[in-house]
Amino acid sequence: MKICGYREGHRSGQDARPEWLEEVTLLATPAELRRIAAFLAAAADEMDRVGPGYGHEHLCDRQPGFDDSPQLVVVDAATPSL
Repeated sequence: MKICGYREGHRSGQDARPEWLEEVTLLATPAELRRIAAFLAAAADEMDRVGPGYGHEHLCDRQPGFDDSPQLVVVDAATPSL
């Protein structure tokens, strides 16, 4: 597993490229963590089901209430590059 991300305010720039991160900290409530866990489990199931054609999924598209949160995106590790 690898983790990458954008600094706040830099994702929308034309030259924006994700940076590899060593650590991620989630400031979340227990309810949010449970919804994130459900999203991750469903994404893993979908990744298994679809196989090599799996693209990516956004938390905000699958779990209501995360529209104004930072983006959490799941990508198959077999994807050649980001």
